[in-house]
Amino acid sequence: MTKGDVDTYQENGQWKNRPEGNDRASSTHDTKADAQERGREMAADRGVEHVIKKQDGTIGEKNTYPRSRDPRDIAG
Repeated sequence: MTKGDVDTYQENGQWKNRPEGNDRASSTHDTKADAQERGREMAADRGVEHVIKKQDGTIGEKNTYPRSRDPRDIAG
């Protein structure tokens, strides 16, 4: 992850968002959908990548903000 990228993950039954480099989560949520929404906002505000992990901790999705920074040449 690049410095400041936002990581959305599950820990102890709650979904959390933590910018890379922080020791603690910046936000805690009851549902993955709520955490993803807040993580997306945080990543867009910072202009970084949003890494969304599955319940098992593996990476499920990555989104780059702004989209023009995405190094991959993939439509969608």
